Order: sequence, then structure tokens, then C-alpha cells
Amino acid sequence: MINVGIVGISGYSGGLLLELLLNHKDVRVTYVSANNTTGKVTEIWPRLKGATKLMCNKFNATQAADKCSLIFLAVPHTVSQKITPDLLKKGLQVIDLSGDFRLDTAAQYKKWYNTKHTASHLLKKSVYGLPELHREEIKKADFIANPGCYPTAAVLGLAPVVANYGQNIKSVIIDAKSGVSGAGKKAAVELSANEIKENFKAYKVLNHQHAPEIDLYLNKLNKLAAINFVPHLLPIKQGILETIYVQLNKKVTLKNIHTLYKRFYKTERFVRVATLGKQVEIKNVVNTNYCDIGLALSEDHQLLVITSVIDNLMKGASSQAIQNMNIMHGFKEQEGII
Repeated sequence: MINVGIVGISGYSGGLLLELLLNHKDVRVTYVSANNTTGKVTEIWPRLKGATKLMCNKFNATQAADKCSLIFLAVPHTVSQKITPDLLKKGLQVIDLSGDFRLDTAAQYKKWYNTKHTASHLLKKSVYGLPELHREEIKKADFIANPGCYPTAAVLGLAPVVANYGQNIKSVIIDAKSGVSGAGKKAAVELSANEIKENFKAYKVLNHQHAPEIDLYLNKLNKLAAINFVPHLLPIKQGILETIYVQLNKKVTLKNIHTLYKRFYKTERFVRVATLGKQVEIKNVVNTNYCDIGLALSEDHQLLVITSVIDNLMKGASSQAIQNMNIMHGFKEQEGII
């Protein structure tokens, strides 16, 4: 049994983390905080009435260190880099759900997040928490950079073909669509119901902060040409669907590609490769930790179309963070998730 804490309890990811961890048999939640919302947790999240008596206060690193040994940071970018160094010095394990420690250089961070990184000395110390590709590193880690939601779906969708056919890939286009909860709980006109309902739009076209993350971790598998990433906002609460177009310079067969994917993820509990002729849907992964992948091939056998779906709040954030914690501590990987 370990004691854990959550910073950022009032956001979607923080609230969902708490709800999942309260049902984890190997975990006791002993500390929660949020800088803009304080008081009884059951007043912040009424659905948890009867499940917890925790009180939420403003973040205090000393109190956190006194009450827990592992802490989840469900906070916006720039916040994590301010508090993580102190937490690590105090001996806490840290799982950061923000984008602060996913990239490997301060220059890249400044370019894509438009601000200076104040803890760049820790960029090389974090382990990227995508279990299907980095499980062995996660087992030994004390500091995890939990992947972004879009990159989780993209990297899992592309990893088998990139690892095995990287030298034959001419181009990659990732056409991604996410539910509105991916933008967090902040109030903004463009995220209001009247703007979202019966609407569909692209945003941050070829300029989204998750693009370099996708590029970085796919290129660790095999050197690629440019990856083009375009996100869209769906008029739904949660879920991501990415349609990925991979142009090859050699002919392949759909049967061989399907076999490759089935073998690549044979031992991965949370990745499901659809049978040939079937396509994946958001509704089948919402409120789960699964990533479902579908495959199709053009008539000339050189354009591979991959569809990848996840729940952005679960496999794209909270449940994947718990999966990482389970691996770090040798718990059953599915504990507290399903």
C-alpha cells in the first residue's frame, strides 16, 4: 500500500484521477490540492459524496511530502516545472500530466509553449510514460512525463509501421479530432456550449504543441520525414479519433500489415487491433484505458490508413498515469483502471 497525492484536483484529469484511485486496492489517497478551488472534495466533486472525506487546500510541498510518497501533477503547463524540482528533492515520486517534461530540450519547449523552461535540468531525467513502448524504463523511474492525449493515439497508431517500415515512409498526415474536455476546464468563449454544439473546426493547424512530441518519440523508433499534424474540435465531451495517412514508397499487403500490428501488440492488454474490414469508434473506448486501432490500404498498396481511438481523459491522461504508477510499483497493470 502506498500513499499518493494529487495536485490539481479541481480539473477534469485531477478529479478523474481521484475517482479512479479511490477504488485502487494498493493505494491510499492522502493529499489533494488546488490553487483556485479549496474545501471539501465532495463539494468540488459531488459525485464522490460518501467516497471520501478529503479536504482540498492550496498546494504546499512540505505538506505533500509529509503525507505521500508519490504525487500526480494534474496542472497546466508551466506550473509543473515550478514545483517538480522541490518535490523530487523531498524524495517524492512524480507523475506529471502536463507537457512540461515531455520534450528533450529547453529550446524546443520555448518554441512550442512560448515560454522559457525554468527546470530544464530535469528534461533528461524524466521518463516518457507510454507503457507499450517504455515499460522497462518506467519500472525503474521516479519521475514520469505522462504523454499527451493526441500523441498517445498517434504514437500507438503509428509505432508498428514506423518501427518496421520507417525507411519506406514518404509522408505522414495525422488528422486528429478530440472532444472538448481535451481543452481542460477553463472558461473560454470558443469552448462554450453555443460555440461547440453543431460545429466542427480545425485549430492550431500545423502548429499544435503536441506535434513535436509525436515527432520526437516516433523518430526514436525510426528516422522519418516530416509528420504533419492537424487537430480538430469535436462537439462531444470526450474521446479522440485520429485518421493517419502513411504514404509508402513500396507496396505492402493489408494482411501483412495487420499481422505486424497484431504481433507488435500481442502482449499489450490495452491496445486492441480491429479485425480486417472493421473500423474503430470513439464510443467503444470512452471511460476505458483502451486504444483501438483500425487499418485500411489503398488499391495501389502504398497508402496505409490507420484509425486510432482513445478516451482523452483516460488513456490520454488519468488512467494512463495510473497504469504508469502500477508499473513503477509492481502492481497489476490494470489495477484501478478496469
